[in-house]
Formats: sequence, C-alpha cells, structure tokens
Amino acid sequence: MRRLIAFIQLTVNGYFAGSDGDMGWAHHDTQDAEWNAFVADNVSGEALLLFGRVTYDMMVSYWPTPLAAANDPLIARHMNSLPKVVFSRSLDAVSWQNTQLIKSDLLHWVREQKQQSGKDMCILGSGSLIAQLAQAGLIDEFQVSVNPVVLGGGRTIFEGLTHPVPLKLTRSRNFANGNVLLCYQPAH
Repeated sequence: MRRLIAFIQLTVNGYFAGSDGDMGWAHHDTQDAEWNAFVADNVSGEALLLFGRVTYDMMVSYWPTPLAAANDPLIARHMNSLPKVVFSRSLDAVSWQNTQLIKSDLLHWVREQKQQSGKDMCILGSGSLIAQLAQAGLIDEFQVSVNPVVLGGGRTIFEGLTHPVPLKLTRSRNFANGNVLLCYQPAH
C-alpha cells in the first residue's frame, strides 16, 4: 500500500503563509548545508507529488524556469522529473511536465491510490488538501518544519478541521539554521 506524507513549513506561531500568501520566510537561511542536504534528499525519492491549485501555481512559476535550474539545480531536476498531480476545479489544463490534472473528488482519488502498490505520495504545502486529507484520516505522516520566524498574521495549515486529529511524535531533528523538523503519525 502507498503512504501519504505531508511536508509542511510553519512559523513558530503556526502559520504556513503570511496574510498576503507570502512564504518567503521559509527560505530565510540558505547557507545551512545540512538543511539543504535534507531538502534535496526529501525530494530526490520516487514520490508522487500532490498539489492544490494555489501551490501548483506557485511551484510551476519557479521550478521549471532557468532561474531555478541555476539557483537549485538538484532540487529543480527532481521537482521537474517527479510525477505530479494537481487537484483543481478551476484549472482546465496544466503545463508542467509530468503533471496530471484531477478534477474529481480528492478523498475518493486518494483512497483509491493508497490501496495500490507504488510510490509514496507527498503533499508539499497545499493547506486545503492537507486539512481535508487530515480530517479524513488519510495522511500517514506529517513532516512539520518549524522555522525560526514569527508573523503578525497569516493562514494556518489546518483551517477548516471540524474535529481533533491526535498525533504521536515519531522523530525530531534540529538544524543549524534554526529549523526544527517534527515528524508525526496519526495516534490511532
């Protein structure tokens, strides 16, 4: 069976995006070799990447560009070559290579995919997807990177949850740039 992993970057006060949608704070220190190696390793696997429309628009505006190839060649190569799925009711087509557009029911599609053998699935950001899938009990692991920054306002990753989702900590890791990685699995 396939696993579903959610990788989430948060501020210390729990925001995944600023009030204006900005996520620049998540790239505060690019000089930490250990963090850069972790990020590169995290996207170098064989996972199927899942995005909502907003995250897809942000990712496609950077990763397939010459700027990404120059600034982050290893990560850009992996991001562009990995298979990707974008869930959207408003998009009519997708332009990023190896990307499939799904307009049908998110929960049904993920349940079907989890029953199959194959690559794990990974959500990068995409707050609305994470909240819906967490509520339905479909996420197998939450990788939460807490970044050493506080924002005055923004969006929380689990907006819209109607009941608690108990988690248990499975591992943690500190980085020199101040990021702390917390990995959780559902506690049920």
